[in-house]
Amino acid sequence: MDWLTYEHALYAQGFGTVCGVDEAGRGPLAGPVFAAAVILPRGVMIEGVNDSKKLSEKRREILFDRIRDQALACAVASADEREIAEYNILGASLLAMRRAVSSLQIPAQAALVDGNRDPLLTIPSTCVVRGDARCACIAAASILAKVSRDRYMLELDAKYPQYGFAKHKGYPTRAHYEAILRYGPCPAHRLYFLRNLEEKRKQYAGA
Repeated sequence: MDWLTYEHALYAQGFGTVCGVDEAGRGPLAGPVFAAAVILPRGVMIEGVNDSKKLSEKRREILFDRIRDQALACAVASADEREIAEYNILGASLLAMRRAVSSLQIPAQAALVDGNRDPLLTIPSTCVVRGDARCACIAAASILAKVSRDRYMLELDAKYPQYGFAKHKGYPTRAHYEAILRYGPCPAHRLYFLRNLEEKRKQYAGA
């Protein structure tokens, strides 16, 4: 598989800089949703870069530094719990993507976006389904977004150690639900995502 096919197609159309865009953290019960944008040098595929979900945490950390060192430009942004409540998780994810692209040190002339939802950027964008496993710059963005969010969740763990954020990163594990049932939600929780909390209480009581 050629990880640079989509980038080459845009360069062939005359675009000078192409960024990959991806998000991390749409599914968790707590914490912001993060997004990253990455412009790689033309024709460069950074060794080891792949869909962040297919990489170990240690490998992602190594690649995080490698991407930041080799990228022409990169940026990470987020949308917090209040914005998730206001715009819903999809809207907040797209907002974080727009923020990441607009924060690039070198302006991108076109974007390749993971998924099938157009974030309505100010530049031409192409959505690529499963782009984080098919496109070099999107895969790089997926790693930056994932590592940045995981690091943020470690900070939340220090602030709210009773929830175990360092372990599950806010995702809906049984341990996470049980902590919420015991201590109640904290300000970092996405309350809309907890609407089935009573169902979980009954489920675990009967387990």
